Amino acid sequence: MSSEKVTDTAVTDTPEEGYERGLGSRQVQMIAIGGAIGVGLFLTAGANIAKAGPSLIVMYALAGVIVFFIMRALGELLLYRPVSGSFAEYSREFIGPFFGYFTGWTYWLMWVVTGMAELTAAAIYVQFWFPAVPRWVTALVFLVILFGVNLISVKVFGELEFWFSMVKVTALIGMIVIGLGVLTFGFSSAGDTAAVSNLWAFDGFFPKGVGSSLMTLQGVMFAYLAVELVGVTAGESENPEKTLPKAINTLPWRIALFYVGALTVILCVVKWTEFTAGASPFVVAFAKIGIPAGAGIVNFVVLTAALSSCNSGMYSTGRMLRNLADSGEAPVVFRKLSASKAPAFGITVSVLFMGIGVILNYVVPEKAFGYVTSVATAAGIWTWLMILISHVRYRRAVVAGRLPASSFPAPGGSAFSWVAIVFLLFVTGLIAYDADSRVCLYVMAGWAAALGLGWAVLKNRNPQITDRREPEFEKVG
Repeated sequence: MSSEKVTDTAVTDTPEEGYERGLGSRQVQMIAIGGAIGVGLFLTAGANIAKAGPSLIVMYALAGVIVFFIMRALGELLLYRPVSGSFAEYSREFIGPFFGYFTGWTYWLMWVVTGMAELTAAAIYVQFWFPAVPRWVTALVFLVILFGVNLISVKVFGELEFWFSMVKVTALIGMIVIGLGVLTFGFSSAGDTAAVSNLWAFDGFFPKGVGSSLMTLQGVMFAYLAVELVGVTAGESENPEKTLPKAINTLPWRIALFYVGALTVILCVVKWTEFTAGASPFVVAFAKIGIPAGAGIVNFVVLTAALSSCNSGMYSTGRMLRNLADSGEAPVVFRKLSASKAPAFGITVSVLFMGIGVILNYVVPEKAFGYVTSVATAAGIWTWLMILISHVRYRRAVVAGRLPASSFPAPGGSAFSWVAIVFLLFVTGLIAYDADSRVCLYVMAGWAAALGLGWAVLKNRNPQITDRREPEFEKVG
């Protein structure tokens, strides 16, 4: 990175790396909203309620604040230089080439294993209607269908993601309204027992203790994975300077409504002791309310959420592999775009790895979801840490006059980035403390060793790969 003061940003008129700017404001907004509503809320919340009771609401709110800090840090970087594969690019520029390489591959890993988790969840949801159908069969069918969608074009991906998100948002708002109706007017079979006092009437607001509540933070953070996906869309957004800040600034109300609000209403309608692991709290709540076909409708919605996330995973992995190839950190074949401007080869390879999830559902169907979510969480935490550290270093460069200021500065400068860094390190400590989840740290240690070996090979073949490059600026607005 140059130490000379930058007074004018060099720009080009060429679309980002050959990609088509096919994502409009409507689609970017819905991708951002959908990224905050995933299987982590719809499925894993049941297990976390059983562990923490009503205090889970506070854990979601706390983690939501930290996620907003992360997204404002990312937003400042995105408007400084909007590029596809943003996290790897910023790590490469502000921390060093190795960290860009490590972050790019780790983000790819996160989405591959998240894709496995979503396929597993989708297979579980389908068994609600067809219990005799093996999970691996359902997972394989969905994998093939979404693969086809991602190969067509970014516009088709964006449109499908728009409607996936629309279903989730509409359903969640409907759930909240119905739940408030049950609380206010007392209708349905849940009306007699629904009450705000359910939040503390059964062994208090922290029924298992504060320690047990804190241990759910690792699962809560998994629920927020994918909010950063809006950063990957930067290179294919029609007007990133307008659409990205709007998408990021709406995050607080999305978290307040869809996570904190929805969980609060559900835990008022149904006492927390009735929720168990492996069952969606939304399906349980609607079954308790007794609305005809309500549980089936909600099950369709949560199935949509799982497919939405898997769809996003295929999108982002192909883009990240292409970014790595552009930097000489992945085989050059990943740079190729199809006639529809999609990184088809990268998507294909990623889908083949996601197919491991199909195998897991065949071999260990009961444990498949837990295995992959813990690895995805660890990889996600690394990605978030790199965003935050890159932001801290960028702010230092701006203050020193070495880089131009972003048009979307994070409030408080880098102060809240430091708060978020400490929080994420605390969550990592919780993962290490928990015997069931610490296996993901062993996996990540093996992953780090493999990447370290790969980096040594790359350096031997091309010593220039360790050199810092001047950033290339993209025309925006």
